[in-house]
Amino acid sequence: MSISVNNNAAALIALQNLNATSDQLTATQAKVSTGLKVGSAKDNASTFAIAQKQRAEISALGAVSDSLNRANSIADVASSAGQTVSDLLNTLKQKVVAAADPSIDTTSRAALNSEYKSILKEIAQAVSSASYDGANILDGSLTNGIKFLANADANSFITLSTQNFSLGGAIITLTNTSSINTATNANTVLTTLATSISNVNLALANIGAQQNQLSSHATFVKKLSDSLTTGVSNLVDADLAAESAKLQALQVKQQLGTQALSIANQSPQSILSLFK
Repeated sequence: MSISVNNNAAALIALQNLNATSDQLTATQAKVSTGLKVGSAKDNASTFAIAQKQRAEISALGAVSDSLNRANSIADVASSAGQTVSDLLNTLKQKVVAAADPSIDTTSRAALNSEYKSILKEIAQAVSSASYDGANILDGSLTNGIKFLANADANSFITLSTQNFSLGGAIITLTNTSSINTATNANTVLTTLATSISNVNLALANIGAQQNQLSSHATFVKKLSDSLTTGVSNLVDADLAAESAKLQALQVKQQLGTQALSIANQSPQSILSLFK
């Protein structure tokens, strides 16, 4: 190889290798700092596109989970209120049976009738208070139930059905004007009360079944989201143990490249000795 002051081939080669090492070192440092082997489309276009699509799916499933959680909360409030109503109806039965006794005096019957009326008001209050986030499935304000998201495409839904616990309705057939001020009235109310208790218990069973459906689907959505998250991680996450070892190797390689370039740059100095 000829010696020239105009061109230093060795230095050019050393510089190319040093630049390549520096590029690799920069890329490896980015992987270590972000934890990602594919942090942008530049790193791997197809893998990045797939990962972004799955991330969108995961975000959508987050909205589905929020919707199902709201459904669960509405159902929980309705179930609690419904159980309160059921307990009040059981208490009511005690008062009605006592009022059906023809041997009690007028004062006792009036007291029982007053308690009966008071419990009816408690039932109405429990039903009207069974609201969560503005939704009440017990007071008859909703006729077709409430739809909640079931999938990330927003084209499938779970419907939370309504159960109208209003007095004088299809479930609680007792009216707020009913009375047990006589033994005859008490016996009439007792028949109606038995039907109401049976209807309320059936309605509570329906609410419980829907709660189980909502909880089961919410669990499925969470598992699906976790699986997709793991899939994205498998696509884009860096192996930090391997990248750490690579980083150290490249740092040493960079130092050696710098020294090699320094040596190559000193090569033209040998020409001066030819002219002494």
